[in-house]
Amino acid sequence: MKRVAVILSGCGVFDGAEIHESILSLLSVERHGGSWHCFAPDIDQLHVIDHRTGEVTEETRNVLTEAARIARGEIEDLATLNPEKYDALLVPGGFGAAKNLTDFAVNGAQCSINTHVASACRAFAHAGKPAGYLCIAPTIIPMIYEKGVKGTIGHDTDTAAAFNQMGGEHIDCDVDDIVYDERYHVLSTPAYMLAGNISEAAEGIDKLIRKLISIA
Repeated sequence: MKRVAVILSGCGVFDGAEIHESILSLLSVERHGGSWHCFAPDIDQLHVIDHRTGEVTEETRNVLTEAARIARGEIEDLATLNPEKYDALLVPGGFGAAKNLTDFAVNGAQCSINTHVASACRAFAHAGKPAGYLCIAPTIIPMIYEKGVKGTIGHDTDTAAAFNQMGGEHIDCDVDDIVYDERYHVLSTPAYMLAGNISEAAEGIDKLIRKLISIA
């Protein structure tokens, strides 16, 4: 059974991990014969969004604590992730990937990445193990792999331009498809960057994870 390490960025599309993408991913991993193991950085969120109003609140929330909601408590601090124990890496999207794992949402192509996120992702890359990034999370790819690495966030012009400016090669992609960089064994799919509903998001996610498991 292939073991997939999953990095979550909180809980909720606007300030954490996208819940539908995360659950679809875990389900797909199981359906394709793998097992999932969740991790998240033990840090405060950039901010907390009221998902009913879209407004920033005065709350402070912890990324690891919030991500534990999605994982039903089965989650570990990302700092403890040992890539040698896993066959593949998966990073669902949601604004948490661009607010908590990195600060792409604030600084665009000049963004920085959390130390533990960078260490984990680079360890899988250096070991030649496959990795999958969903939705906005592929903006992490150029920070991990060498110049020219291929990836997608769908069709969004500004985000694609930032991806290229960071050293990647953005490939336009429809919601039900994936981009696979064979040189680095890294996969990406637009998911909710394009999806209008859960079913549309599921198509690309399942295709990515089926490929991820097959090459792990």
